[in-house]
Amino acid sequence: MSTIQVLKPKFHIDECLAQIRECLEKGWTGSGFKTAEFEQKWKEYTGHPHACYLNSNTSGLHLAVNILKRRYGWQDGDEIITTPVTFVSTNHAILYENMKPVFADVDQYLCLDPVDVEKKITGKTRAVIFVGYGGRVGQLDKVLEICKNHGLHLILDAAHMSGTRVNGVTPGTWEGVDVAVYSYQAVKNLPTGDSGMICFADGELDAQCRKVSWMGINKDTYARTSSEGTYKWNYGVDYVGYKYNGNAIMAAIALAQLPYLDEENARRRQIVKMYDEGFSKNPKIQIIPAPHPEECSFHIYELVVPDREALLSELAKNDIYGGVHYRDNTEFSMYTYAQGTCPHAHEVTQHIITMPLHLYLTDEDVQKIIRIVNDFVK
Repeated sequence: MSTIQVLKPKFHIDECLAQIRECLEKGWTGSGFKTAEFEQKWKEYTGHPHACYLNSNTSGLHLAVNILKRRYGWQDGDEIITTPVTFVSTNHAILYENMKPVFADVDQYLCLDPVDVEKKITGKTRAVIFVGYGGRVGQLDKVLEICKNHGLHLILDAAHMSGTRVNGVTPGTWEGVDVAVYSYQAVKNLPTGDSGMICFADGELDAQCRKVSWMGINKDTYARTSSEGTYKWNYGVDYVGYKYNGNAIMAAIALAQLPYLDEENARRRQIVKMYDEGFSKNPKIQIIPAPHPEECSFHIYELVVPDREALLSELAKNDIYGGVHYRDNTEFSMYTYAQGTCPHAHEVTQHIITMPLHLYLTDEDVQKIIRIVNDFVK
């Protein structure tokens, strides 16, 4: 019996190796020609006007808060409204800048509930971080309207959203989104080893980000290398920055994977449709819906069940391994001050289970999973 993993990336190995080989033959594995090429391809693919390649989504989230704080004069102790249903890096990015995460509850899509977002706004609120949970766009349009009405900035954590569109348009490019941050971590829809992209709407902030992400240096190594191969050593340092830059090896893998992203997201949607149909008649199972499912990237697929641990164990007996995305962040020590402020998020995170969703699943695998879950959850 073969094991079915919850997440398993698919790499187009020959294409990846060809791209990596070019880096090795040129002797250029850091930031440079491949990172610049992938930035351009990502802009063409998404419609973002700017894109800066980084070593992770987490670095991008920190840079988003850091650079907006610099630009707009935010102070330590100012607040950013965020979600408790996310990987902790979303909220750590706020703490990195000595600001306070204020948690708003989630809606039926497990994205921020705009009604609760508006309730949580205070005189210290400066921004909202919206997480596109599982690739879902949720009620981003309503949250954007709230931000506009209250003069708040919006950071889109698009870690799960590579390939998500609404009516053909990438949500991160919507008017009112100050910055969108993507992930190409090892099991994401566009997998590398680990890397990310930060896309500012403002060109000046993009230019600043390029410096801050490379130790504050005002001219990176690649830019200091002329077409004739003469290395110009002199540079300045404009900021106390960070070493968050992406490298050519990861960008090479991303370039090889990008042409397959839409096709592979389409397969993910087929699997999700099978799951939805298979679980829809079980009254004990709650399906997490998605607005615009025909264009959602569906990085993960969740169910809400009465006894998650029992179901995880039952699946494991059949060599099927589920997961949990995510634990309510207010249960972690640095966020316990917010316990009780997001009751729906807390309740649902006690019962969500991540079902296997990846490109190695066959239709037969999916039907087997559906059968085992339905037979057990009665």
